[in-house]
Amino acid sequence: MDDTTKLLLRAARGEAVPHAPVWFMRQAGRSLPEYRALRAGIGMLESCRRPDLVCEITLQPVRRHGVDGAIVFSDIVVPLQAAGIDLDIVAGTGPVVAHPVATMADVEAIRPLDPAAVAFIAEAIRLLLAELGDTALIGFAGAPFTLASYLIEGGPSRHHAKTKALMYGAPDVWHALCTRLAAITRTFLRVQVDAGAEAIQLFDSWAGALSEADYRRYVMPHSRAVLTGLEASVPRIHFGVGTAELLPAMSEAGADVIGVDWHTPLDAAAARVPGKPLQGNLDPCVLLAPWEVVEQESRRVLAEGQKAPGHIFNLGHGVLPETDPDVLTRLVDLVHTA
Repeated sequence: MDDTTKLLLRAARGEAVPHAPVWFMRQAGRSLPEYRALRAGIGMLESCRRPDLVCEITLQPVRRHGVDGAIVFSDIVVPLQAAGIDLDIVAGTGPVVAHPVATMADVEAIRPLDPAAVAFIAEAIRLLLAELGDTALIGFAGAPFTLASYLIEGGPSRHHAKTKALMYGAPDVWHALCTRLAAITRTFLRVQVDAGAEAIQLFDSWAGALSEADYRRYVMPHSRAVLTGLEASVPRIHFGVGTAELLPAMSEAGADVIGVDWHTPLDAAAARVPGKPLQGNLDPCVLLAPWEVVEQESRRVLAEGQKAPGHIFNLGHGVLPETDPDVLTRLVDLVHTA
């Protein structure tokens, strides 16, 4: 279908739409019983490498909720594993890296990503495009800082202390690592766009751990290398958590749409990144409250989003596993009729 009919893509370009399009980060996943049934006994990384599973899991929330965007089911560490890094996703923990990065030798051992090593995601996208109709397909990847944090810490981290220690203490190693990660990320996104992804989202989940000065010095050049190096005409969305003070810098990194977490009202974000469409930003925990609260807060987000030249309704982070799927379906209806 011609993408001029797809509301999400029109909003991402700042064009007029009859109502805000809506999708949810982590809309495909543990909140859906059909997802849990399909994934039973199948590891996360294995499920990400099987085009049939990727297609079906990506479609599940589209069928159930009627969202305007489908995001390819994957994980930010998928391209790292495909590039030869020894890691796994451990249930209840998250990504765990067998040999954390600490030296220039460790960085030099990271090889480029061969597009053929992620051919499975291109095949999944081709399957999805045959099914999605007027629902836009979003590809995604992790940003260099967030990927670097996992590689340096060896897994999830609360304070990113080892990451910052390397960043401050060995900037040559840091920039060499992020340069390699930017190239891997760029390749992974290009494979998705070449296969037909109609928008991409770059997740810098942990960038909010940085000051603006550190973001501009240590991170922004590498995110810019990804976003501006795609050589693609699809809308580029950039999202991080706790990034209120970083929004102008994230905008300067080359995104077309700025994702906003729940901490910053969208009208305030619009003033910080004038001229940029926004995505967000209902607090995911609101979905656990009574419907009257969900409706009130969602209408507030919609009203604040009108201050931007375009607004894609989303959560301020991912859907929580305990979320009632029926609330999400009802919320989509609300956004479409508000």
